[in-house]
Amino acid sequence: MWSITLKFLFYVGFTVLLAQIISIEGFQRGIESEYSEYSLTEHLQSAFSIISALLFLYSFKSNKDLKPVSLSLAALLLMMFVRESDMHLDTYAFDGAWQSIVACIILFTVTYLWKNRQDIRKAALHYSQLSSNGLLICGLIVTLVFSRLMGRGVFWQSVLGDDYVYLRRVKNIVEEGTELLGYSLILFAALELAQYCRSQSKEMKQAKLHLIEY
Repeated sequence: MWSITLKFLFYVGFTVLLAQIISIEGFQRGIESEYSEYSLTEHLQSAFSIISALLFLYSFKSNKDLKPVSLSLAALLLMMFVRESDMHLDTYAFDGAWQSIVACIILFTVTYLWKNRQDIRKAALHYSQLSSNGLLICGLIVTLVFSRLMGRGVFWQSVLGDDYVYLRRVKNIVEEGTELLGYSLILFAALELAQYCRSQSKEMKQAKLHLIEY
């Protein structure tokens, strides 16, 4: 009970902190706020995606029963990180760099899944029973669906009319803030899975120790 309560308080506190961070640019720059590619909100999206990818890779290494799922999720978040970094890659690498990197990630992931296709169904069923699964689904829906729909230019032009040119930052705040919320839910999912895999690994080590002792 206490662990659930502490986890709830942690997630609530994290979300409150997130909302405060999103508002920093607005408080500092006022009507000059743009929430562009170089804003703190955008940087946090990239940070959450790469941290989530690393946590899923940790789960891949620590739990053999979930390897196909863990690797697929790590690849997905890594691709999302690359996509978030497209402007930097096009500027400092070459035009179309992010597409090339994503293609390589897809090729590697599909090759691994094909070689281990007999384990995919079992791993997917296992993951579907974990709390991480629900958080992940919510996070992906918010990030990839809801934030995109809320950020449609045609919708905001309809609402703001001629003021859209001057108030586009309002649209950016809603879209980028919602997207960051989605990334935080995905991060929570990655944390939940990593915690589960860590506890399972500890239990297996303890079981082996008991067998050795007997």
